[in-house]
Amino acid sequence: MGTMTKARAYRGPALFSYGFRPFFLFGAVLAGIMIPLWLAVFAGEMSLPTTFTPLDWHVHEMLFGYVGAVIAGFLLTAVPNWTGRLPIQGPRLIVLFSAWLAGRLAVSFSETIGWRAAMAVDALFLLFLAAAATREIVAGRKWGNLKIVGVVILLAAVNIAFHLEAHLSGVAAHSARAGIALVVTLIGVIGGRIVPSFTRNWLARQGEGRMPIPFNRFDIVTMAIGIAALVAWVITPSGRIVAAMLGAAGALHLVRLARWAGERTVRDRLVLILHIAYAFIPAGFFLTALSALDLIAPGAGVHAWTGGAIGTMTLAVMTRASLGHTGRALSASITTQGIYAAVVVAALARICAALEPVHAQILLSVAGAAWSVAFLGFATIYGRLLLFARKA
Repeated sequence: MGTMTKARAYRGPALFSYGFRPFFLFGAVLAGIMIPLWLAVFAGEMSLPTTFTPLDWHVHEMLFGYVGAVIAGFLLTAVPNWTGRLPIQGPRLIVLFSAWLAGRLAVSFSETIGWRAAMAVDALFLLFLAAAATREIVAGRKWGNLKIVGVVILLAAVNIAFHLEAHLSGVAAHSARAGIALVVTLIGVIGGRIVPSFTRNWLARQGEGRMPIPFNRFDIVTMAIGIAALVAWVITPSGRIVAAMLGAAGALHLVRLARWAGERTVRDRLVLILHIAYAFIPAGFFLTALSALDLIAPGAGVHAWTGGAIGTMTLAVMTRASLGHTGRALSASITTQGIYAAVVVAALARICAALEPVHAQILLSVAGAAWSVAFLGFATIYGRLLLFARKA
């Protein structure tokens, strides 16, 4: 019996028939409600029973809560395609999802249960995910795919370091930068594969014209220099040397993006949004280089990477994967285009809030509202597909 046939034979709740369903849906819900909560805490209108500072709570839950959920949804959906094995579903998937949810509650109520207990509970999810993916990849003898498990393990290590640094130092500055750097690198690696691939597939049906340049040594050099610049930034976020490294990485990533013929994808919004998302990576490098020279606030570059590259790319991947794995046409509806526009507006408004402190309050409000529209919009538009559709 083939993998897809066995997957269709599953008779439990549709939500737990495939990894992308619970993690994309509830990851989006988390992202959508997190920002209004953060803005309320930032404005002093409420407080949270967490041992983290408000900023650390915000950063941690976006990186290890939301992004962790998207990585899980992506990985648990990709592994069956790599191995030909039955997807992780039913009770095993419920355990993974419960570990993720328990981590969110433990972090937010760490003042009540203690930081050590919160760290222990929160650490379980990524470790369980790495173990589950490793078991499937090894059983399927797809050894080359173990490298993605290595990324999950690195993210788990940074998560633990985040808890330790926050407790020992009061703030988790280095761990926050390390988490951002790791996820930006992951977006660069995965984006460097899927953006030109999906672009080529669509353009091949449109007739003659410029096509994306295949992955080659230039991409390897670009990623290597980008990683070196990010490591330098994690160690020390200011100085002329790190600024030069960040600037060089930004230039190379901009050239990399230009090689993918994105200007020809305007008519296919599912593909175009991938190019827009990737454009925030070089933007983040350039803005962070300027902040390393103390010319602008560091929040501009950080939010180009987080709200821009990470937020937009994850939303693009979630919509495309949800459509494809529930048997829907790969086409962006008006409502899907609306949530794409909202996440881009959110990212741009948040970047501008860092650049224009005089207008920061209104820009933060715009960014928060647009972000919630994007992610709660995804949960609303795609919720029925994820909760009830059984085809995968």
